Amino acid sequence: MLFSVNDTIGYRVRAVDGEIGSVHDLLFENTTSRVRYLVADAGGWLVGRRVLVAPSALGNLDPAKHEITTHLIKEQVESSPPVDTDKPVSRQHEEELHHHYAWSPYWHQAGVYGPAPYWGGFPMAEPSRRVEENPVEREAAEAERARWDPHLRSAREVIGYYVEARNGDIGHVEDLLVDEHEWAIRYIVVDTRNWLPGKKVLVATDWLERVEWANQQIGVDLTQDQIRKSPEYDPGQTLDRSYQEHLYHHYGRPPYWI
Repeated sequence: MLFSVNDTIGYRVRAVDGEIGSVHDLLFENTTSRVRYLVADAGGWLVGRRVLVAPSALGNLDPAKHEITTHLIKEQVESSPPVDTDKPVSRQHEEELHHHYAWSPYWHQAGVYGPAPYWGGFPMAEPSRRVEENPVEREAAEAERARWDPHLRSAREVIGYYVEARNGDIGHVEDLLVDEHEWAIRYIVVDTRNWLPGKKVLVATDWLERVEWANQQIGVDLTQDQIRKSPEYDPGQTLDRSYQEHLYHHYGRPPYWI
């Protein structure tokens, strides 16, 4: 099942023993397109706090009830390490969080997805031999990297970004569609009304070429004409497999499920 980020914002987040708060955002890894945390606004209970919940701790997402369940208890959430989600989340904060909840760190697991450098998640340069040979400098370099490497990005931030085809502008990001089973961003929803009035189309994240965070712009490996002739996306209709097969056939690209 694919779900809309826009629709999910505001859903109630429930612990085993009560409500935690509401969905504020999703943080995804810029090297894999995988969602790594749900950001819950716990302001109605823990004043001024937002908390991070890993997908492994999430249960069912219920669109009818506008809620998502977790396997956590409120005491765990209340005593979790504080994280300032208005700033980049460091690996040190993640380690503290995973230790607190006894979650298995995703960065130690072999990934099933290839690299996604279009999000800006290029591997960092290897340290120089001089740094490698000096334990003190190596430790300092690793600490600096963990502190400042913004490997997690906000899904809400991407919504509204301008989208550019290989030969010109096509619209802006209206929404993101996430695979509930894999917790991976599968598509960006592009509103093309300034170029193709009233039409919304889907672009798979595998077809992105680049994301310019400073300029709030996304480049896609498609032409304006390809997108103009693309099957129209209707957010009010269920996104079934037949529509997705038609979409991938139109672009002549292999689907992600193969």
